[in-house]
Amino acid sequence: MFTPHDDSGYTTPVEGIEMKTLVHGEKTLLTRFKLTRGAILPAHAHPNEQTGYLVSGKIRLHMGDEVYDVGPGDAWCIAPDMTHRAEIIEDSVAVEVFSPVRKDYLPDPK
Repeated sequence: MFTPHDDSGYTTPVEGIEMKTLVHGEKTLLTRFKLTRGAILPAHAHPNEQTGYLVSGKIRLHMGDEVYDVGPGDAWCIAPDMTHRAEIIEDSVAVEVFSPVRKDYLPDPK
């Protein structure tokens, strides 16, 4: 599967957080997040392993009992079923891979 760059098609699952699935395969899914300063990603957990990379900005990531101040170039991996949340400190962009594929993140067929 190949997907060319396109700035459209973002959804807003939480106020201040926009997301777009960029590409997916049978076992992984890649998503881009545009995060607005002051936004809060509420605590949640899911059965997918989640590996991320902060492209720009600054966030505070809570993974289980640990808290990380994340800056550009930092990366993380959240184990399946681990409770996590994030505070957006500065406007930020992150990319994340989910495995297995998050069915709720699959784009609507066109």
